[in-house]
Amino acid sequence: MAARSICVLGGSGFVGTHLVAALAREGWRITVPTRDPARARHLAPIPALALIAAGIHDPASLVSLCAGQQAVVNLVGILNERGRNGSGFERVHSGLVRKLVEACGRQHVDRLIHLSALNADAENGSSHYLRSKGRGERIVRAESGPDLRWTIFQPSVIFGPHDDFLNRFARLLRAIPLGLPLARPGARFAPVWIGDVVAAILRSIADDATAGECYELCGPERFTLREIVCRVRDELGLARAVVGIPDFAARLQAAICDFVPGKPFSTDNYRSLLVDCVCKVNGLARLGIQPQPLGAILPKYLI
Repeated sequence: MAARSICVLGGSGFVGTHLVAALAREGWRITVPTRDPARARHLAPIPALALIAAGIHDPASLVSLCAGQQAVVNLVGILNERGRNGSGFERVHSGLVRKLVEACGRQHVDRLIHLSALNADAENGSSHYLRSKGRGERIVRAESGPDLRWTIFQPSVIFGPHDDFLNRFARLLRAIPLGLPLARPGARFAPVWIGDVVAAILRSIADDATAGECYELCGPERFTLREIVCRVRDELGLARAVVGIPDFAARLQAAICDFVPGKPFSTDNYRSLLVDCVCKVNGLARLGIQPQPLGAILPKYLI
């Protein structure tokens, strides 16, 4: 039997690194495009994985990458853009998706797995991030055509080794000696373990019944943002106050951070926090996956 072939866009990132390792264990031949293969060298030990130097925003490159692939996974996303007008989000979350759907159609790819976000809404999303994610979903649904079978995943915040959520708060707590001023402390999340997200993607690729479906992915617990940050603080054994700040101060904090290199927080992040990031119907249960609680995983990697 010929090896199954899959292309993973965003395969060198946090979710992608865990996913391609799991795909390799299941015998897939994997292609991961990257602008800079040197920055993805951590994937080199994974068997049957080819790192391809390619610009994924170039339509011709996407067509070439999709050639001979049974499935394509799109994990590409950004939490912040360089500017403030939403154009960066649109380029990544909807413009790229349109090019990818077209490339998959031209190369007769059978399956497309698309990672979106909870609360993605093309028209009414509270932030550029959420609206652009919603438009990406709309493109997948409307433009894939009858032969490209798609599945969409909408996770809450994903945690696990090398995540950029809990680890970001860990870095901030270590860097700030007295206390952390926290915007939107009452915003609610249902953090989902990276292992459960990977299991959901693998199951969807293997199960034809998941084609044309959208799955919200959440962990079994709901926390406020303050509770999450306090869990991280306590796990690190730090004596830090976590001080919730009112919205007017949070908006000012975000506006200042818009111009800080690396954007540790932004106006768009603030707007995303206006909507609780929890599932209405947990897709993990629909897929027969028992989600892992935060407390069972956090002590194993947050050091």
